[in-house]
Amino acid sequence: MTKQVWMIAVATLVMCGALIIAALVPTESSSKTGIGAPLLTEEPAETPPGMVWIPGGQFVMGTDRLPGPGQANVDHIKPDEYPAHDVELDGFWMDETPVTNRQFAEFVEMTGYVTFAERKPTREDFARSGVDVSRIRDEDLIAGSMCFKAEFDKDGLIRDVPGWEYQVWQVVEGANWRHPEGPGSTIEDRMDHPVVHVNWDDAMTYCKWAGKRLPTEAEYEYASSCGDDRKYPWGNDLLPGGEYQCNFWQGEFPVDRQNLDGHLTTSPVKAFPPNDFGLYDISGNVWEWCHDLFHAEYYSVSPRRNPKGPTTSYDPQEPGIVKRVQRGGSFMCNTNSCTGYRCSARMRGEVTSGSFHNGFRCVVDATMIDEYRAAQERIAAWRKTQVAAAPDAATPR
Repeated sequence: MTKQVWMIAVATLVMCGALIIAALVPTESSSKTGIGAPLLTEEPAETPPGMVWIPGGQFVMGTDRLPGPGQANVDHIKPDEYPAHDVELDGFWMDETPVTNRQFAEFVEMTGYVTFAERKPTREDFARSGVDVSRIRDEDLIAGSMCFKAEFDKDGLIRDVPGWEYQVWQVVEGANWRHPEGPGSTIEDRMDHPVVHVNWDDAMTYCKWAGKRLPTEAEYEYASSCGDDRKYPWGNDLLPGGEYQCNFWQGEFPVDRQNLDGHLTTSPVKAFPPNDFGLYDISGNVWEWCHDLFHAEYYSVSPRRNPKGPTTSYDPQEPGIVKRVQRGGSFMCNTNSCTGYRCSARMRGEVTSGSFHNGFRCVVDATMIDEYRAAQERIAAWRKTQVAAAPDAATPR
């Protein structure tokens, strides 16, 4: 997903050229063999508020169920989910929910931070993600973000081509985390919904403020699946007992938008049951940023223990554009094209881009305890000044 409509044309031009696969050099990990110190399974400190402990363990990441030529692909499994490979992870704490508007508002109030979608971007902003800035028009440099284009041309819709979904997206001027659908929309009644329209840098800045970090892709899949060979965070049936377990699109995407789960867009972060680890919205509602660069072929060389992703990014649909991993699916995922709510499903996002259906959550590992405590002490001290100035100011979250 990219921020500007003009990037469709950019991607098309790039794909017409030679596809040069980037070198797959993994980042450092604690072990490439799985041999070494025992995995961390017991909590090394008290669980931070609003987080849950994910005990270390081994699991099979990805899948070997990629259908062959001519075989039905009812789950819409993609080649980048292959091959399945063993991964070992040390334990970590993970936010029990995606970061909410309420939490993000406190961060903004304390720091004065302005998200990427709230300011007018420059060509230099896009250059660092690999975009050919010579193709960017002045009128394209607007403060805004990607939204669903409800009034798309249904009769002219072309499917079964790479990137066909771009036909139903549009950059909306003035769309940002405060105004999810653009000017005139508000989050006043959505403070417990996940924050959206945040790009990777926005998420990273919040994490640093809170003394946390983004999860690795491996950590996210392990937390989602609870280390089991399950299709969804709750099991192998999409609708066990006919009950919806997460927020996703009902009906044929994008032409038939139903509302059988009660939520057309984002939902409150605890509207659906948690998985066995106690994590809410680990599937559905919003796509969530991960730390890793995205590379379609990384799984073939991924280290076994604590993989942190490749050192280069490669998306065969838009080679040359730097992307980071997103996980978990969103309220736009569906049964006919994007089953992102599956545990092994992968997505990627251009690093400067946010959208109305992507957010994030944070993790803390054993090496970050001091950093986390120091950050929380700063936040607690700031909260005291707010309470002293106004008794009804922001309360601890």
